[in-house]
Amino acid sequence: MAHLQNASVQRVRHALRDLGSAAEVIELSDSARTAQDAATALGTDLGSIVKSLVFVVSGQPVMALVAGDRQCDAKALAGALGLEGKVKRADADIVRAATGFAIGGVAPVGHPQPLPLVIDASLGRFPVVYAAAGHPHCVFATTLDELARMTPGIVSADVAVGGG
Repeated sequence: MAHLQNASVQRVRHALRDLGSAAEVIELSDSARTAQDAATALGTDLGSIVKSLVFVVSGQPVMALVAGDRQCDAKALAGALGLEGKVKRADADIVRAATGFAIGGVAPVGHPQPLPLVIDASLGRFPVVYAAAGHPHCVFATTLDELARMTPGIVSADVAVGGG
C-alpha cells in the first residue's frame, strides 16, 4: 500500500476522479516498468497494456498511447497530430518536465499541461486496458473510449505498427 501514497500516484488518482472516471489505482507487487512486466504482473495480454510514450516533434513534447504489443510509427505520429518536423524520442528530463512523471510510471492523465496526444486504435481490441498510474508498481484499468474522453487524444489506426 506504500506506493498508493506516492505523490505522483495521488496526482493520478485525483486526475481520474476529476475527469469523472471510476477507475481505481491498482498496486502491483511486481514492477510494471515495462509493458511485459505489467502484463505478467496482471496476468493479461501484452496488447492490453497502454504504453505512454513521449516524443518531441520540432521542439514540442507529444505523447503516444500505444498497445503493449505494438511500436509507435514515428512518421505517422507527427501527421496524426497535424504537426510537421522531425520526431525523436524524448529523454528522461523532457519526459518528466512534460508529464510530471518519471519513465516507468508515466500516466496518460495528470500532466502539468495538456500534451498533444494520439491513441493507438488497436487498444480497442480489449474490453479493458491498463495504463501506468504514476509509479512503476501502480496501474489503472480503463478502456479505449475512456482514454479518448479523459485526454486530448486523437484515436488513430495509423500511429502504431506490429502486433495485433
